[in-house]
Amino acid sequence: MVYTYRTQGTCARTIDIEVEDGIIKEVHFNGGCAGNTQGIAKLVEGMEAKHVIERFEGIRCGFKSTSCPDQLAKALKIVLEK
Repeated sequence: MVYTYRTQGTCARTIDIEVEDGIIKEVHFNGGCAGNTQGIAKLVEGMEAKHVIERFEGIRCGFKSTSCPDQLAKALKIVLEK
């Protein structure tokens, strides 16, 4: 099942995430810096969601209090709670 997370405070508007048994199957950022978000998505495919959360949570983008990786971590937390 694909979950769509509406981001807050980033250039990416939403993140589509598919997680199965705690493993990230697919991630797609809608908006944002194309090269960076595509790279993040490919990097995390096949990883355990909890490890991605540990690594990405709290990352900031410049002066912003969040970033696309941080928003992905927030989205994954929600997905794992379901």
